[in-house]
Amino acid sequence: MSGAGGARFEPDRLDDQAYLVEGDPSGVLRSVASSAAQVRAAYRSAVENGVARVGRDGRPRAIVVAGVGASALVGDVLEALCRYGAPVPVVTVRGHRLPGWVGAADLVIAVSRSGRTEETVAATAEAVRRGCALVGAGAPDTPLSALVERAGGPYVPVGGATGVAGQPRATLWSLMVPPILAAAALGLLPAGESEFESVAKRLEDLAHRCRPSSESFINPGKTLAMDLAGTLPVIWGTSPLAAVAAHRLADRLSEDAGYPAIWGELPEAAHNQIVTFDGPLAGRDIFADPFADEAGEGTRLRLFLLRDVEEHPQVTRSRTAAVRLAEDRGVPVSEILAEGVHPLDRLAALVGLCDYASVYLALGYGTDPASAAAATELQARISQ
Repeated sequence: MSGAGGARFEPDRLDDQAYLVEGDPSGVLRSVASSAAQVRAAYRSAVENGVARVGRDGRPRAIVVAGVGASALVGDVLEALCRYGAPVPVVTVRGHRLPGWVGAADLVIAVSRSGRTEETVAATAEAVRRGCALVGAGAPDTPLSALVERAGGPYVPVGGATGVAGQPRATLWSLMVPPILAAAALGLLPAGESEFESVAKRLEDLAHRCRPSSESFINPGKTLAMDLAGTLPVIWGTSPLAAVAAHRLADRLSEDAGYPAIWGELPEAAHNQIVTFDGPLAGRDIFADPFADEAGEGTRLRLFLLRDVEEHPQVTRSRTAAVRLAEDRGVPVSEILAEGVHPLDRLAALVGLCDYASVYLALGYGTDPASAAAATELQARISQ
């Protein structure tokens, strides 16, 4: 399969240890493998910096998470965790301005690994002017930390400040822990030291199973990368939490490998995206070599189902019917089942595996997973 610029996916690269080191000079794989350490370090930092004190004044009317990219995904995680069991709505703002209804009765959680993200800093400044309660997470000694601290809110240093370095897109877990602990302090969900330690252990297990020295035929991260290669991935989550993982995988594929993907959540995806199974990219030649297409010609859909044990019965029916419909039309299907009892455990099982798969896909195409030339160029043009 040829990708952007004529790159070809070479599955043998994934078991070439020297190549995996050379092709990943920034250590994105190492950053992904640091996820368990991120969880533990961010938990300690959140506790030490007083996140729990947000519960002293009672529950807010609403929680607004301000962030962009992986930081915004934190808001989606929090919303999925709180959706059915909490009396407080969670809204994510991915831009410069807060909704008009946000005010002093609400809690704004500002998340930015750099502490300098333009959109997040602007939204946080607006929250300060409106008298909102604030919690922040990101790099210390930055415009974001200054705004949150000036407003009297707890600010949690993450990333290098917690002893865990790495690529920004691979530090989701550092950013995720403080907002979840804030919600737990408000009594909106059960999440404490034992839950986060369980998540860390699950991520450690994934790091062992997906390590570079583990060969493709037993390495779930490499196997998923090979399933993704040569396809246009259609990624569906079967619950709100699994949909977050689907969104995360689509984002990581773009960022790590420059690889497009479609994501959605059942049951909605069964009402709209399902029609692509009758489109020009559906169907496949069962005798074709998935890694040998010329210039991307012959690229076909593949359905990836990220499954959660907490599926609505009607979603289970929709999923089963969609799989049969896909198979009837020659659309291959891969199913990944989340493991664990606590929702955070299941999220870790899905997101952790998908993060490895995305990096391995980039390396299989000969792409440096840390490269982000188009994004860098866009920011340069915007700032001119």
